[in-house]
Amino acid sequence: MLAPLAAVLLFLAAIVSAFWYLRLEEMDREQEAVKRDVEYSQQRMRLRLLERQEQLMRMARDITNKEVDEDEFVVRAESMVAQYPELLMLTWIDERRRLKATYAAPSLNAGQIRVQGEVLRPGETETMYSLARDLQQPVYSQPVAGPDSSGLLQLHVPLADQGKFGGVVLGEYSIDGLLRYGVPAEISAKYAVALLDGKNRVLAGNTVPPRNPATQLLPWAAQPNEYEVPVSPVGNGLIVRAQAYRTGLGVIGSGLFWLVGALSAMTAWMLIANWRHTRRRMQAQRALMAETNFRRAMENSVLTGMRALDMHGRITYVNAAFCQMTGWSEAELVGRTPPFPYWPQEDRESLSARLDDELKGRTIQGGFQVRVKRKNGSLFDARLYVSPLVDAKGSQSGWMTSMTDITEPNRIREQLQASHERFTTVLEALDASVSVAPLGSEEVLFANKLYRLWFGGRAAGHLGMVAQAGMSEQPRPTDESMDSFDSFVGLPTSGLPSAVSENAEIFVPELGKWLEVRSRYLNWVDGRLAQMVIATDITTRRQAEELAAAQAERAQSSSRLITMGEMASSVAHELNQPLTAISNYCNGLMSRIKSKQIGEDDVLAALDKTARQAQRAGQIIQRIRSFVKRSEPNRTLSDVSIMVSEAIELAEIELRRRNVRLSHYVAARLPHLMVDPILIEQVLVNLLRNAAEAIEYAARPPGRRSVELRVVPKQVNEQPVVEFSVLDSGQGLAPEVMERLYEAFFSTKAEGMGIGLNLCRSIIESHHGRMQAENIYNGSEVAGCRFSFWLPVSGATNPIVGKDAGVTTA
Repeated sequence: MLAPLAAVLLFLAAIVSAFWYLRLEEMDREQEAVKRDVEYSQQRMRLRLLERQEQLMRMARDITNKEVDEDEFVVRAESMVAQYPELLMLTWIDERRRLKATYAAPSLNAGQIRVQGEVLRPGETETMYSLARDLQQPVYSQPVAGPDSSGLLQLHVPLADQGKFGGVVLGEYSIDGLLRYGVPAEISAKYAVALLDGKNRVLAGNTVPPRNPATQLLPWAAQPNEYEVPVSPVGNGLIVRAQAYRTGLGVIGSGLFWLVGALSAMTAWMLIANWRHTRRRMQAQRALMAETNFRRAMENSVLTGMRALDMHGRITYVNAAFCQMTGWSEAELVGRTPPFPYWPQEDRESLSARLDDELKGRTIQGGFQVRVKRKNGSLFDARLYVSPLVDAKGSQSGWMTSMTDITEPNRIREQLQASHERFTTVLEALDASVSVAPLGSEEVLFANKLYRLWFGGRAAGHLGMVAQAGMSEQPRPTDESMDSFDSFVGLPTSGLPSAVSENAEIFVPELGKWLEVRSRYLNWVDGRLAQMVIATDITTRRQAEELAAAQAERAQSSSRLITMGEMASSVAHELNQPLTAISNYCNGLMSRIKSKQIGEDDVLAALDKTARQAQRAGQIIQRIRSFVKRSEPNRTLSDVSIMVSEAIELAEIELRRRNVRLSHYVAARLPHLMVDPILIEQVLVNLLRNAAEAIEYAARPPGRRSVELRVVPKQVNEQPVVEFSVLDSGQGLAPEVMERLYEAFFSTKAEGMGIGLNLCRSIIESHHGRMQAENIYNGSEVAGCRFSFWLPVSGATNPIVGKDAGVTTA
């Protein structure tokens, strides 16, 4: 539609581009010509300046060599000024800035003529004089021109007398003369040539008048054709510039351009009229194509296969999805009659009969399932829906069939059914009762085999376990409060399958069993909030735990008896002292009474001492009796210092017999511990006895036979604990012994049974504590062993003042 107009626009663009290109070529040629001529003029002026500079340098050498005096200088200067019109004045200045000789052209203004014998005036000339003296090289400069004189160019040539500065020869040029005689006449005729200073001010020559700024904004306006270049050897202080005079009419003045433009505009107008004439037809064509493409896109994007049959069963249309499902192309299917190539060989009779029913109008509203064969021979399951195909006139022209691939849904359905069967089998075979009931209802949503065996199909068992376990079960609201009370207030409404389950152990008298009950909330398949209860029979485990607890109690009691049996000789020795003292007191009293040598006060004193010794023996027997007496476990808030002191009283008997010194330290203000004090005393006595035996086995000298008991507070994993440690000075533990230290029935003693440390660790761990052993080193030598255990501080009361550090020597 826009092709003719585009062609005209391209033609106009080509014409304009051609004119523009020719104009640019012409401007480039003009620019190159200006550049070439300016550079040629610059070379001419450069050569003239270099020639004059060379002549002045020869004159300077002659002056230095004493070959030229003032008169000879004037003669030579007059000759050079007459020969070279651009040279206006030559001056000989000595090292004291005094003018020794000078000559000026007659055309020079009187105010610019220098007088012989004068001293160089301050200003630009004096500055360049100093620069030439410092550099010892020729220096060009431009002094400021006066209001009635043209600009000058100065050349300072230094005089060197045997390495010393002897003054300068100053040559002054007329810049206007340099332009007049340095630039060829043909170039001056073609261009506006001017000499500029470093600040772009015109020193000599003429320039082209500036153009109207408004015309320069037009795209076809020609830019000024000019070129400038510095004059060597003066440098950037003197620039020659040439500006070309405007001679052409430009694009606007070209008649050919306007003629072509007018013809192109007429052609464009004719084509636009033709374009407007055909516009509506093109719009209708585009709308028809868009509608057709939209319908085709819908047919190709739908995932359901579509097939159209005429009244005789011939395929008249198939969409892309149908071809993709069967693997047959549209050309291979359209026009085919039954049997169709996508019918399986074994199903052709049934499919042919079903097609006859379709053509006769006997269709199934819900569709039917068939097997379809792909071109590669594979089969898939499909569901077909058949409906009449009605044309625009309202008459039936055939049958439209839609086909959906249901292979994947069938596979998922079979997998779900198999998974459900496996899951049900697993639940039925569980050795735990599983039941699910909705909140606020006595309906059982699910119950496995064991639940039905225990409670039948009733919800009473489920609700009874929940109630007995103390788990949350919202009661069903009454009819009176249905509108004002929500029984599910406070229960979570999302994330229930990931909720933490509740555990409890209950005894069910009806079953005579101990059950471990776990409960959690879940959303049932119908959206109702339900509670699942899993009950496991733990009767056997509870019986085993009770039996283990009884055996542990008997083991602890036996261990205490064994300990006291091992300490029997020490206990006998300890009891022998008060009994001997009682016997001595009684014999002494009897002998003194018989001899009538005792008074009443002496008798009372002796009887008091005898009573104290008897009380001491009774205390020893009472302590041993309370230690070995079998009793039920009794955890109470116990004073640490009292437990330590009672354990020390029992252990001191053994330590004194083995000549071991005991020192102990109990930190002040220790909290009470929730422990069984008899068991903790048993652990301490066992550790202290082991320490004394280790020292005796190591045969340490008397100075090193010591045991230290320390009780201090500590932090373990940011938890407050009380640590008990027993440090001996024995030989320590070997690595192989350390590995089997707490192993039952393992002992390094010939008469040991190997249950002491194992039982000690069991007692500590039953109190939620930990026990450990480590060797103490003095350099590389083992200096002893340290047994320690800690007990957590839980349920403690206010701390009490403990005993200070004490030392007991046996």
